[in-house]
Amino acid sequence: MSDKPAADKKSIIDLASIIGLFVGMAAILGGQALEGGHIGSILQPTAALIVFGGTFGACMLQYKMSAVFASFKAVARVFMDPKTNNREVIREIIRLANKARKEGVIALEKDVEQIEDRFLKRALTMAMDGIEPKVLRDTMELEISNIEDEADEPIKFWAAAGGYSPTIGILGAVLGLIHVMENLSDPSKLGSGIAVAFVATVYGVGLANLVYLPISGKLKTKVRSQLITKEIMLVGVIGILEGENPRLIDDKLNSYLTRSEQEEADKSGPTAQKKAA
Repeated sequence: MSDKPAADKKSIIDLASIIGLFVGMAAILGGQALEGGHIGSILQPTAALIVFGGTFGACMLQYKMSAVFASFKAVARVFMDPKTNNREVIREIIRLANKARKEGVIALEKDVEQIEDRFLKRALTMAMDGIEPKVLRDTMELEISNIEDEADEPIKFWAAAGGYSPTIGILGAVLGLIHVMENLSDPSKLGSGIAVAFVATVYGVGLANLVYLPISGKLKTKVRSQLITKEIMLVGVIGILEGENPRLIDDKLNSYLTRSEQEEADKSGPTAQKKAA
């Protein structure tokens, strides 16, 4: 049995995220250089401490520590793209549907043992146990909901960081200006105070719009893709359990694909179930 439905454990590099981060940073630093500025002029440890510390301090106050750790861990998913291929998932489900139609659902036992995807394996196991379709759907939809809720915390965490960061940057600017006003009589301290004031704002706004909010958005996109795959699996398994014609199951599942995926599937030739027909 093909184990491609479990391919989401393997990932490839998400070039869009890496290139996007590089282009964004390069554009800002390049613009700074073209204006005759120096990179060193925006490297202010005091401003960085205020913005980073203030932002994540506020986020830690808002979220549980487990959610904080999960949110930082989730950043890796922004730069790694799961190799889940919904067309391959559909092909495998149709293969199982053909086998179940000829030999019965219980004949899928050996195939299920080789499946690595926990969601698909559990759904098929319930089908082989003779669970009613409605009960199976309710149970697995609850699991999908739990997956969504668990994945939603990192999305909200980074969105919150994107909201707090500009405000903390303004706070850093005010603190820098206070420092300037306190040392008007000492010209040697005016430069550092003004630098902290403006650089803190740059850090706050820049990190929010180039890092935190894009991370939140990319995680949301990837979670949506993951949930679509789970829905494909669930609809496919219920179709198998109800004894639907594999061609009908194939048509249902292909409706979850994007238009480009459907066109690519048409170019690749007949699906597994059509070959078996």
